[in-house]
Amino acid sequence: MKKLNVVDLFSGCGGISKGFEEAGFNILLGVDNWEDALKTFEYNHKSSKILNTDISKLSGKDILKRLNNNEVDVVVGGPPCQGFSLAGNRKRDDERNLLVFHFARLINELQPKAFVMENVLGILSMAEGKIKKDLMNEFSRIGYNVLEPKGLFAHHYGVPQIRRRVFFIGIRKDINKSPSYPIPTHYDKETNQLDLIPKRVKPSVNVWQAISDLDFLKDEDKEETIRDYEIPPESEYQKEMRNKSQKVYNHSVSNHTEQTKKVISFVPEGGNWENLPKKYQNIRSYSNTWKRLHPRKPSVTIDCGHRHHFHYKANRVQTVRESARIQSFNNN
Repeated sequence: MKKLNVVDLFSGCGGISKGFEEAGFNILLGVDNWEDALKTFEYNHKSSKILNTDISKLSGKDILKRLNNNEVDVVVGGPPCQGFSLAGNRKRDDERNLLVFHFARLINELQPKAFVMENVLGILSMAEGKIKKDLMNEFSRIGYNVLEPKGLFAHHYGVPQIRRRVFFIGIRKDINKSPSYPIPTHYDKETNQLDLIPKRVKPSVNVWQAISDLDFLKDEDKEETIRDYEIPPESEYQKEMRNKSQKVYNHSVSNHTEQTKKVISFVPEGGNWENLPKKYQNIRSYSNTWKRLHPRKPSVTIDCGHRHHFHYKANRVQTVRESARIQSFNNN
């Protein structure tokens, strides 16, 4: 069977593309305006092309020209979410909110068989639901049947991270297919009603199961280098993430001042800034700052700041490799 061709808009380093590639799709192109992310995309998708541009100024014809008019079967993407995020100051007229409609515009111009768009939960409630309604109406107008958007937890599907994202899945109206959301494969007591979960699912993967085999790192290991594993895999997840490699990459300690390490040391497993002595609480004081991961639970959402969350045992932020593990990126 011929592989379906995928274009990834707002691709970043290619996380969505990686999932589609592992599911048997052919990734043609990653589009973003962040050069460093595209370099990573290019490294991880060696048979794909990249395009560094402002998507608001991009047309479907531009994409097809870049692809030598190869057919685009599926378009995927996660438009920047800051304008919708519940963690920020949401403004209806934030220019970043318009990017979801540029996504819809390019769907209209390319007319793929299907699309998948990912975003934060706040997109459903923004402007009292008007953004979602307008977007759904636009997808219908340009010829797509779209599933009712749904928030899915990553840790219900084997990822050791409590990351909830909304998905819009559309199928072109002339195609006789009915998409559906995947059934959870994992559960946890805090975010699942256990009586509604199929009996065959497994407990969610926790942080210890994700990264404990990386605990050999020492405070002085600050140089970027390729290291040998010093601990055998201690879970099935770790075996999967090693991907048969005997080496570990991007696993080096960040530089912290002695003061920073001291402040981190006050935070217990699963704790945050509220556990700090009062004289330190005004440094950064919202719920996800100075957050120490709990080894027996899935991680909180790993964000791009890379300085809000700390190792469950060591007084430091996670290494790049530990963060990648928690997000289910393997060793390649």
